Amino acid sequence: VSSTVDSTLQFYFLGKKCEILQDMNRHLEAVLKEKKALRKRLIKPRCQDSLPIKATCHKYVVELLTEAVTFIEKFESHLQTVRSLPQVPNIMKDMDAALAKTEVLVMELEELTDQILKWRELHKGVSSD
Repeated sequence: VSSTVDSTLQFYFLGKKCEILQDMNRHLEAVLKEKKALRKRLIKPRCQDSLPIKATCHKYVVELLTEAVTFIEKFESHLQTVRSLPQVPNIMKDMDAALAKTEVLVMELEELTDQILKWRELHKGVSSD
């Protein structure tokens, strides 16, 4: 019963994560549509348009801009990841099936190991006589 509850909870939380990521995907796709405009805005000096930044905050602004550039560079790979989300339930099913097969193989291997050990003990007994 607990495994059923665990599975249900896993699928519930996966569903919630999937919804959140799909919302993020929609947002990122909207941003992608505005990619050229965003690039122009990032390249264009905005000194006259923006508020002055205190000298104590310059370090943080530089770090933030570095992170923004990194995000933009990796944007396409992020989109590919988000687009692959609908495949997650099928991947989970495949993983569950593989886990079940692995567990069966482990049990068979344990049985075979026991048989080998018994045969070895029997063989030692026959050899010593």
